[in-house]
Amino acid sequence: MHALSALITPFKADLTLDEEAYIALIERQIEHGMDACVPVGTTGESATLTHQEHMRCIEIAVAVCKPRGIKVLAGVGSNATSESIMLATFAQKVGASGILSVSPYYNRPTQQGLFEHYKTIANSVEIPLILYDVPGRTGVQIATQTAARLFKEVENVVGIKEASGAMQRLSDLDRFAEGILVYSGEDKLNHAIMACGGVGVISVTGNLFPNKISALVQAALKGDLVTSRAIQTELYDINTALFCETNPIPIKAAMHMTGLLPHLTYRLPLVAPSLDNMHYLETILEKYEVPV
Repeated sequence: MHALSALITPFKADLTLDEEAYIALIERQIEHGMDACVPVGTTGESATLTHQEHMRCIEIAVAVCKPRGIKVLAGVGSNATSESIMLATFAQKVGASGILSVSPYYNRPTQQGLFEHYKTIANSVEIPLILYDVPGRTGVQIATQTAARLFKEVENVVGIKEASGAMQRLSDLDRFAEGILVYSGEDKLNHAIMACGGVGVISVTGNLFPNKISALVQAALKGDLVTSRAIQTELYDINTALFCETNPIPIKAAMHMTGLLPHLTYRLPLVAPSLDNMHYLETILEKYEVPV
């Protein structure tokens, strides 16, 4: 798995899960070169889904992807270890290739707590687990030493989605967790992380431009950093605009504006962007050709 999108979750006007739109979005990812997808990560508004909806999204993703040879990295993150275990075991049962688990939010566990949390989840399944470190959203960072300890002591902890924004982390991980698979979780740093040894990206922008994200990753993997950097530069404005408000507010708005999302709907406490930011997104999108 190298080029992945953290999929948004489409809702109908009545805020129920829009399965038809979800299937279409996943099929579009495949058609435009992404080799894996991530259903119900945090970009997929997993925090506001019921367990049944969460599991249904995983089930749909596997049903669409598996016959085409596309892998599914299922989001199973929660601030309750027992909930993550339930989602992880379900993901394995229905055929997910691996699981992605964001660090617990709000309860701010100690590093020992994080270690036990991830070890317990990983031991509940046989498929690979990728850690997700995004301290700006969760309030706690997976320390390099904790990530290294998990990688060395827990067989199926294989990688980390790095979204701390600190490039120093790559050197630290290379030093203390040599061999761990590092995925960019920060679209503004996709090229930089790939150039420093990253194996792939888990992208928000990929919802809009799966073709560009796939091309960036493939170029970097081939050692063509000139092309990878050029694509990164091309995407600079949209990468910036898609984080003008809390993710996934802008990406869903942009997808609705470009006809990829039938309804612009969020579940509270998320709401639509301000009028100023809607105009900003429209202006930025005029610079790009969004693939159908």
